[in-house]
Amino acid sequence: MAKRRRLTPAQAGFGAEPDPQPGAVPAQTAPGAAAPAPGQGGPLSPLRPPIAQVAGAAATEAALSEMTGILARAEAEGRMIRALPLEQIEAEHLMRDRLGVEPEAFEALKQSLRARGQQTPIEVMALPGGQGPRYGLISGWRRLLALRQLAAETGEARFAQVLALLRQPQDLAASYVAMVEENEIRADLSHYERARIVLRALEAEVFETEKQALQTLFASASYARRSKIKSFLPVVQALDGALRHPAALTERLGLALSKALEAEGQAEALRADLEARPPRDAEDEAARLQAFLGARRGRAQPAAVPARTPPVRMEARAGHVVLSGEAVDRGFIADLSAWLRARGR
Repeated sequence: MAKRRRLTPAQAGFGAEPDPQPGAVPAQTAPGAAAPAPGQGGPLSPLRPPIAQVAGAAATEAALSEMTGILARAEAEGRMIRALPLEQIEAEHLMRDRLGVEPEAFEALKQSLRARGQQTPIEVMALPGGQGPRYGLISGWRRLLALRQLAAETGEARFAQVLALLRQPQDLAASYVAMVEENEIRADLSHYERARIVLRALEAEVFETEKQALQTLFASASYARRSKIKSFLPVVQALDGALRHPAALTERLGLALSKALEAEGQAEALRADLEARPPRDAEDEAARLQAFLGARRGRAQPAAVPARTPPVRMEARAGHVVLSGEAVDRGFIADLSAWLRARGR
């Protein structure tokens, strides 16, 4: 009877290779060549057939191509954030709808940028021509201004760049809409500032008519709000540059001014007065505007003295008059001055 042979693990599988001896080189690896990575093997490796290697390379190339396409689409659609040098941004590419910054809020923004860095990107659009890449600012004027100030004050490299989304607006009108919408969401612009950007867009021939500008720039606003913005247009046309604190102009005072400035010659007279004697502050400017309105009412009814309550106490003698009481406030003084001027005193 034949003697039975015991099968070893190497002998149990078809085509199995014997365990390599210590220091031995695999049969498919040339002397001096690097050994294949685990699980991959060389071109003829029984662990990975040639067709599998070709398929793996094709899958890798397809994945890279897909990722490149995704990134390209994200950039084209304005969803990719870039870090751009500050000097490449043109802040005045569009007429800005903001007239200035509120000092306390602006300082808080700078402190936030110091402590946490830029959290919200600005929006820009690529500008054609030029020696190098240039970008026009769409929204984020305060953030850009704050970074520029911090870069100048500290000299730190982290403030020399701004995080930005590269947009591709269809036309200039779309750029203005994007700027207005961003500020409408982030900060409540005054009616004066809203009216001012309407006029600037008309001057730049972005829109053909006031109605088109109002309906496009403030499409989400109610009819009543657009009507009030329109009422401020004469005030901006007449007094832009002469008013030192236009953003502080209240809705009530602005609407009253708008009606008063319709009279012939009134705008020129008020502008000349404001430029000759610039207001000290926002309150003084408001008082001067109230006085202008009071003077117009006084000319219509020169004998009428504005009624004030509570009563005013008066002490008078030849060449001397003293008025006192709770009613003698800034508004009373403005009305009285206007009344006296109307009477030629």
